[in-house]
Amino acid sequence: MAAAAGLVAAAAAALGALLMAPGLTQPHGEGPPEGSGSEPVPRGRAAAERHPTGRMDQALLLVHNELPAQGLLLSALSGACHQCLYQYLAFVPPSGGGLSETGTAVVMVDTQHPLTLQLSGSVGDGELCKIQYHFGEFGNYSLVIKTQSTSTKAVSCDLVINEGPINSYLPILFAFLVYMGILAILIMWHLFMKIDRVRNWVYKKLNPRETDRLINSELGSPNTSDSVSSGPTPRLWSTGSRQRLRSLDTFRGLSLIIMVFVNYGGGKYWFFKHESWNGLTVADLVFPWFVFIMGTSISLSLSSMLRWGSSKQKVLGKIFWRSFLLILLGIIVVNPNYCLGPLSWDNLRIPGVLQRLGFTYLVVAALELLFTKPGAENGTLETPCLALQDILPYWPQWVFILMLEVIWLCLTFLLPVPGCPRGYLGPGGIGDFGKYPNCTGGAAGYIDRLLLGEKHIYQHPSSTVIYQTMMPYDPEGILGTINTILMAFLGLQAGKIILFYKDQHKQIMSRFFIWSIVMGIISAILTKCSKEEGFIPINKNLWSLSYVTTMSCFAFILLLLIYYLVDVKRLWSGAPFFYPGMNSILVYIGHEVFENYFPFKWKMQDSQSHAEHLTQNLTATTLWVVASYLLYRRKIFWKI
Repeated sequence: MAAAAGLVAAAAAALGALLMAPGLTQPHGEGPPEGSGSEPVPRGRAAAERHPTGRMDQALLLVHNELPAQGLLLSALSGACHQCLYQYLAFVPPSGGGLSETGTAVVMVDTQHPLTLQLSGSVGDGELCKIQYHFGEFGNYSLVIKTQSTSTKAVSCDLVINEGPINSYLPILFAFLVYMGILAILIMWHLFMKIDRVRNWVYKKLNPRETDRLINSELGSPNTSDSVSSGPTPRLWSTGSRQRLRSLDTFRGLSLIIMVFVNYGGGKYWFFKHESWNGLTVADLVFPWFVFIMGTSISLSLSSMLRWGSSKQKVLGKIFWRSFLLILLGIIVVNPNYCLGPLSWDNLRIPGVLQRLGFTYLVVAALELLFTKPGAENGTLETPCLALQDILPYWPQWVFILMLEVIWLCLTFLLPVPGCPRGYLGPGGIGDFGKYPNCTGGAAGYIDRLLLGEKHIYQHPSSTVIYQTMMPYDPEGILGTINTILMAFLGLQAGKIILFYKDQHKQIMSRFFIWSIVMGIISAILTKCSKEEGFIPINKNLWSLSYVTTMSCFAFILLLLIYYLVDVKRLWSGAPFFYPGMNSILVYIGHEVFENYFPFKWKMQDSQSHAEHLTQNLTATTLWVVASYLLYRRKIFWKI
């Protein structure tokens, strides 16, 4: 595995060399343009030479107005903006009468989502034409507006590609190939090391003195069990006592590594950022998965502590202390002020990821501790239905969770919010046709602003870019914490399944699958299988009920697969995700604190390149994986 760490560390250099290849970091400017026989193309190209090629996720659009006596208003609507108002882009002056005197406007358009362009007369003539198109990054386009013939007033709008866009997704493919190549090398190394001659030769080259000592003492050839180079390998199952499940740490590590990558920027791709409002992206998956596996770990750890004789009072004290530390660390991490002088209490952000984890841990762990029954997990407690033996003994917990959900539903849909319709779940801003610009988050946003104050919550929510919201909104706010508790409680249920059906792999996996199906059905009902039209849409900012049921559906399936591969069939050791999963708090806090320091970040040659951002973000993420592996080898674990 030492060789593995070296290979993974070397990935950054190889990845950088590939991703910085010509054609990936800058737009292509050679080759004949499409539509070269059309008249607007030469004018578009001449205009393009006088204007910048744009920024990342943008394209250059040259609008030519050949209408002789009419100025035009150009507006745009993003395909990602639900029920939004058209946004003004530019005024296109009228033509001077000749082809060489056409009115021209130059605008930069977004390339992340499809756009609808609308052209209307500047003197109240209404809509003249509308075009739907998905522009490509760094592309150069011309939009020509002219009358179809002299005998009619019908207007035509023709879009011409002056210069083709680049494929901004190639860096992702190259990065994937690099990491797959490293994985292939590691697999081949593992297979070769199973050959006695190869293994003995490697050990002799790495440590000839130890090899000679083994031979001279007639201990025979070194093997994986007595080699001095073999790393610590904890047992997965034991007849005497339950050992730590590698699948849980692998699940946690996978969630954490994706979280680190998207927090570092995710190559500046939109699908590695949080969704503007309703819907899901890759970035929206990881936090609830982390909460889910925290709930699973709570069940196993509390059971272990009580089984070893710890009193409930002592365990409750540990729960309170750990929750306090998580909340305190969270407040420190989300309010960095290393170079700006003393931090003012006037704008201290109170909510955050670790704060929500700390409070959720407090509630779920205390709930499990207070209502757990001795002998339940050993099958000595009689239940009326054997198939529900992991649920019925804990009915007070379910009553408590259902009461919390009733509170969430009542506050979300019945609480009066000044200036907003009751039960509003929208983003505000230009959403809902601009009717409720200051209603971002509905009751959830209102409660945070009322109890915490506008200056003590997140100031730049993900809805700002698409929906142009002006109100602060915190995705880790107060009301959403209720559903975070539900997510952890469902993870707690997964832990109970593991405890109740110890060593019964088919029972464990079948129950994971059943829970996934149940959660999926609930999600389908709540969302009506749509992004925007459901009763309760999937929304990470709100931590909506459908978001929790959907994420728990995915979590049960993912845990089932990892459990099967790692702990049942042992086809996969869990590497490399297992190692950060063993040091999750250290990796999370470390990546937040050192985010802007070398080697996790450096000055780029071209800050408008997805390839450079992806290289930097993958390098930083890989370094944390390597660091967690080295800490694991030295048995250094930071626990709270």
